[in-house]
This record gives sequence, structure tokens and C-alpha cells, in this order.
Amino acid sequence: MGLLTIIRKIKRKEKEMRILMVGLDNSGKTTIVLKINGEDTSIISPTLGFNIKTIKYQKYSLNIWDVGGQKTIRSYWRNYFEQTDGLVWVVDSSDLRRMNDCRMELGNLLKEERLSGASLLILANKQDIQGALKPTEIAKVLNLDALDRTRHWNIVGCSAYNGDGLFEGFDWLVQDIASRIYVID
Repeated sequence: MGLLTIIRKIKRKEKEMRILMVGLDNSGKTTIVLKINGEDTSIISPTLGFNIKTIKYQKYSLNIWDVGGQKTIRSYWRNYFEQTDGLVWVVDSSDLRRMNDCRMELGNLLKEERLSGASLLILANKQDIQGALKPTEIAKVLNLDALDRTRHWNIVGCSAYNGDGLFEGFDWLVQDIASRIYVID
């Protein structure tokens, strides 16, 4: 029996999911993780490196890898790809200047072989900010319609600040992953 088979069996038994949370710096990744876990979001500093947070969500245990998005550390993202069940790409919907960077970095990420089976949730964050692009506009900018037909993806507008849309997004992600890796009971 291969190591991968053993890991899958362990994951199945423990109902664990590994979620990789990425996006450009200042898009709201850490705030989203804390908000979903019901923690204080008043003081957050940029993530230099990564944080791992394990949260109970529905009947699953989510191991969320929240990885910093500064340009200098994006090249290290690939160190976190192994065993990823779900990919959360966080977009600052109000940062119009960096939408092209955002599209390019997401495109590079989606070319990664090790992420090919992962469900993709795009969180169009900061919808509470005046002038923020709507999820449909972001889907166009990120060229999501051109994604490989086998990729499961969804885009959800949200606000890490007030929590709107976060649970809707994570509900979809968790259900999508569960339908692929567990026999739903």
C-alpha cells in the first residue's frame, strides 16, 4: 500500500481537508480565516511566511494554510501545494490597480500540476468598499470562463470586515471537496 493511499485513508477517517489560502498581499486572507473562526480581527499585521489554522467547520476539520502574498514571497507558494484539497484565492475587489497582477498570479497557480484536482473558491473580498468590482466583473478580469472544464470553481462576493458571503463561500468549498474525496454520509 502506497503512502498516498495511507494518507487518503487517514484523511477520510478524520474528515480532514487541506485548504490553501492565497492571493496578493493585503487582500484579506488572514482576516477571513480569523472571521470564520470567530476570532478578533481588529489587529492584523501582514503575514510574512504563513499561518496554519485548524478549524472545525460543519463536520470537517479544515487545515487552512494562510500564506503571505507579498511579491517577494510568492515564489515560495509552491512549497505549500502538496495534498491541497481546496484552493481559496482572495481578491481585493477594490484594488483596481493590481487586477492584472492578480490575474497573472492566479494563472500561474492554476498551471501547477499538484493543484489540478483542487476545488477553487475565489473570494471577491472588500465588497463593502465603495467602487469595488462585483464578482461578475472580477470573473471577467480573471478570465475564469477560460478555466479547464474539469476544474470545480466558484466566485463569491464577500466582506472579511463584516463577514458577508464568507460562510456561503466556505459552504460551497467544503461541499465540493467532500463530494470528491468522501462518500457523503
